[in-house]
Amino acid sequence: MSSETLRAALGLHLAGGVGAVLYSRLIEKFGSPIDALAAGPAGWRSVQGIGSKTAEAIRAVSEADIDEELALADRAGAEIVTVGSDRYPAALETIFDPPVVLYVRGRLTRPDAVALGVVGARRCTHYGMEQAERFGGLLGRAGLTVVSGGARGIDTAAHRGALTAGGRTIAVMGCGLCETYPPENAKLFDRIVSEDRGAVISELPMLTSVLSGNFPTRNRIISGLSLGVLIVEAARRSGSLITAREADEQGRRVFAIPGRVDSPMSGGTNRLIRDGVTLVQNLDDILDELGDVGAVLTRADEQERAAEDDEPPGLSDLEATLHASLSDGPLGLDELLRRTGIESGRAVSAMTMLVLKGAVEQRPGNIFARKRR
Repeated sequence: MSSETLRAALGLHLAGGVGAVLYSRLIEKFGSPIDALAAGPAGWRSVQGIGSKTAEAIRAVSEADIDEELALADRAGAEIVTVGSDRYPAALETIFDPPVVLYVRGRLTRPDAVALGVVGARRCTHYGMEQAERFGGLLGRAGLTVVSGGARGIDTAAHRGALTAGGRTIAVMGCGLCETYPPENAKLFDRIVSEDRGAVISELPMLTSVLSGNFPTRNRIISGLSLGVLIVEAARRSGSLITAREADEQGRRVFAIPGRVDSPMSGGTNRLIRDGVTLVQNLDDILDELGDVGAVLTRADEQERAAEDDEPPGLSDLEATLHASLSDGPLGLDELLRRTGIESGRAVSAMTMLVLKGAVEQRPGNIFARKRR
């Protein structure tokens, strides 16, 4: 896309009141962002849904405004990708209201088309956090990019699980990329970008603040980028149920992890299962529903597991126990200790020997994984 076309697209995008639907109507009527921006107030008002107020908002966007937006994106290390361009995610173009632009920190790759959304409550239980991280890891290890909203709770755990497993993840923000929300996830987002493990993206102009109204519209991007959406933990009025509805309307699969019947935080997920969405207890429950894509990933996962299942020779009983505990994927040292009940000093010593023997690899953050042979 030429710089002139990008500037014209931003000129429309930055105008208050011009969202994805009106932008699409402008392009349909005038043929291109350049021609649409040049149409003038009379031309803009001829488009359904655009009145004098919106026309004035388009007219008010100046070249200086566009220059500032480009400069802000550049300083943040964000690429601006417009709908219709070669670098725009193909899956997102299939939804009713694809974002006009995506601001992308990091990198969106072709394999990211094989993705699954993982969402849930911000104020979640320990069980919810544990399952979100578990499934983030299982999906990432199987080759699915994990898409979530970067929020506290379930979203953070899902992103973290994917990274721990060596997979890719995309965080979809509900604010402009000049903001970091929540602030405590700055290191997580930086890791996604610096390790080339996915992207942090937003459709909102760079300086857009954190506003509650931004998050429901953000959810359609999570589901739009994905083959399906897994709801890990959600109350009956949870915003995650909006993502489930968006996914269903977009023709994506919807999955849910069951929770305790007496937990308010599981009311939404259990109700989804009652109403017919796929109940998930393990990775196969998801892959079985993804058709040909799931079949390919299942075969690849089976081959990888077969290559890893044999115990390396020369391990002590303690080392063998710790090695076996990594059969379902990478784990942090604290989780290894919790699962095995082995005293910390003995476990650390044994893990060091496993690394030296080439049976296990140690990753950043004190994460351990079986080494592929």
